[in-house]
Amino acid sequence: MGGEQPNPQPLNSSQTRDLNPFGKRVKSLEALIHVMDSRGELRLLEEICERAKDRGELDEEAVNRLRKIFGERFDRAWRLVEEGRIKRYIFQPSGRTIWIAVGKEREYLLLPDAAYCSCDDFYYRVVDGEAALCYHLIAQRLAEALGRFEEIYEGDEFYDDLMAEWRSQALEG
Repeated sequence: MGGEQPNPQPLNSSQTRDLNPFGKRVKSLEALIHVMDSRGELRLLEEICERAKDRGELDEEAVNRLRKIFGERFDRAWRLVEEGRIKRYIFQPSGRTIWIAVGKEREYLLLPDAAYCSCDDFYYRVVDGEAALCYHLIAQRLAEALGRFEEIYEGDEFYDDLMAEWRSQALEG
């Protein structure tokens, strides 16, 4: 009949190669499953951040869940939040917003809506599908949910210069 949907057929390993969201070929069915698990990580983080935003804090249960899912990445992210090393630049009058994670040796450009970070871990683990987020992006999401970030206002005339600086730091990596 007209409204019936076709019954989807299961994918075999040769059909899964093009399903990696980062455009790289998935080497195995196990790698594809890991990419799907990474999406679950992201959903869990968003759920916990929403709850933390409502409560104004991360409760012990949330900390334990985040630590179980992200391991050391959570610990490193939480350290960035606790040390106030997440910054949000707001350029005026345009309202453009840029997030920065202050690392030990340089600053990393974060584009949370695109789930992008300029750090090496992003290129080696996230782009390859080993993880959904680097610890800088986890820290940004937690800091934003909890309101624990430094907010810096700059004129639009500084946008190009600051972006060039952050891009050059990423290239130095």
